[in-house]
Amino acid sequence: MIGQKIKELRLLKGYTQEDLADKTKLSVRTIQRIENGEVDPRTYTLNLLAEALDVALEEFTSEIVEKEKLEAAPVDNTQWLALLHLSGLFVMIFPPLILFIWKKPEVPEMQSHFKDVMNFQLSLLIYLLGSLVLVMAVIGVILLPLLGLFSTAIIILNTIKVMNGEAYKYPLTINFLK
Repeated sequence: MIGQKIKELRLLKGYTQEDLADKTKLSVRTIQRIENGEVDPRTYTLNLLAEALDVALEEFTSEIVEKEKLEAAPVDNTQWLALLHLSGLFVMIFPPLILFIWKKPEVPEMQSHFKDVMNFQLSLLIYLLGSLVLVMAVIGVILLPLLGLFSTAIIILNTIKVMNGEAYKYPLTINFLK
């Protein structure tokens, strides 16, 4: 990119590579390597080239900044979303809430995942309280372990789905948060 820009500016000025080499005190081979993209020139060399071509240094540095932006890897927030779902194993609202408050500004999808996790957690809390009441009628003794197994399986499955970028669903959830 930079080499191409230097070549274009050199040709606009009507300079040969030899002319540019004389004006910058660089070798012709160095100019050739820069223009062919074989090397990335250092700031000192860019200053020499900008001065010889009678352009501002920003003509070249803006190209570098754009190149770095293009090469920057996209941020993968999957691990934070998966951790949010996995935090539901604690059957408390505080771990997901803390993670949500901490990472919400950085992770755009955090709010929608947080609502799903919290709705499941709150629903699970209601089911647990109901099962505790039913312990007196003996059926709660059966419901409590089944509810624990069910919630653990759903949370782990949904965490895996989030990690794989797949759609997830929390069954038997009451939508408290819209």
